[in-house]
This record gives sequence, C-alpha cells and structure tokens, in this order.
Amino acid sequence: MKFNIIYQANQITMAILKEQLERFEIQYRFSENGEVDLLGEVPEQRYKELESCLEKYSIEILHDQKSQLVQRIKNILQEVAYGESQQIFTLSGYLAKQLGLSYGYISYIFTAQTYTSIENYMIMLKVERAKNLLLEGAQSIKEISYMLNYSSVGHFSRQFKKTTGLTISMFKKIVDNRRNRVATNN
Repeated sequence: MKFNIIYQANQITMAILKEQLERFEIQYRFSENGEVDLLGEVPEQRYKELESCLEKYSIEILHDQKSQLVQRIKNILQEVAYGESQQIFTLSGYLAKQLGLSYGYISYIFTAQTYTSIENYMIMLKVERAKNLLLEGAQSIKEISYMLNYSSVGHFSRQFKKTTGLTISMFKKIVDNRRNRVATNN
C-alpha cells in the first residue's frame, strides 16, 4: 500500500532538536530566526555526544560564521516561500532588514558558500512548493501562482519549465499516470 504525505521539515527538525536537547538535559531556547540558544554551560563531552546524535538525523551544528549566516538566509527564504501571506516587500530589503546587513554582503556570502544566487535559490524553493501544491491538487494553477507571488500565470509557468524541464501540464500528467499505475497495481 502507498500513501501520500505532507510534512513541514522545519517542524520535524525542531521536534528532533527539542527531543535530543531534553534527552541530554541541556537547557535551550529557540529564537525566531531558527537558531538554538543554549542556556548555560554545556560540558564538551555532552556537546560532542549531542552533535553526533543529531548527525544521525542529518542535522549539523554549524561552527563557522559564514555557514551560520547562509543557514539563516535559507531559513528566512523558506519562511518567505512557504508563508501564507502575500509578499509586500522586496526580498533584498527584507533580508537586509532581518539580518541587519547590507544586501550586497548577504548576496556575496550566500553565492560564495552555495554556488547559486539568492534569487535562483528562491525560485527553486517556490518551484518545490508549487510541485507539492500540484501533487495535493487542491488549488488551480492560477491560485498557486498567486500564492507564490508570481506576477502572472505565464511567468510562473515559464519559471516552472525552466527549473524542472517540464511544463506544468506535463508534470501533472506524469503524476496522474503514476497514480493510475499505482491504483491499478493495488
């Protein structure tokens, strides 16, 4: 038997972090920007055990400041891409305000560390969200393009095809064919 699921990766990560921090009896606080503040001193051995345990879940503790900044940028971009409200700001201005840094510096560090631009990363996130929404099938293409803050369905369709290599209708057809194959095999 097969079934479809939907999940929020950030919530899963937070739950795992909470569980492991409590298991190691480490006092903590989650900050608004996805960081974990450890309250008080943590013995080095316990910290290494926590780090090792988190690696089993593909959760990595970042040590250098550039990697930490890139992760903060990614967290903000995910919040924007998966947020429900309409965007009433420029992404560059929003990132600069949230991080308290110039956008030029933010963009330089992000590109140097990830080998892609912030804009391309954001497009990738939006297209991934679009694919999930298309799989759910609850919204029309027009509604999805509006949810993702595209200026038009045409612009959304072009970015989808440029990113995936498939038109939206081809993507939906492939998904429908796979679902039909699974349904006939069961």
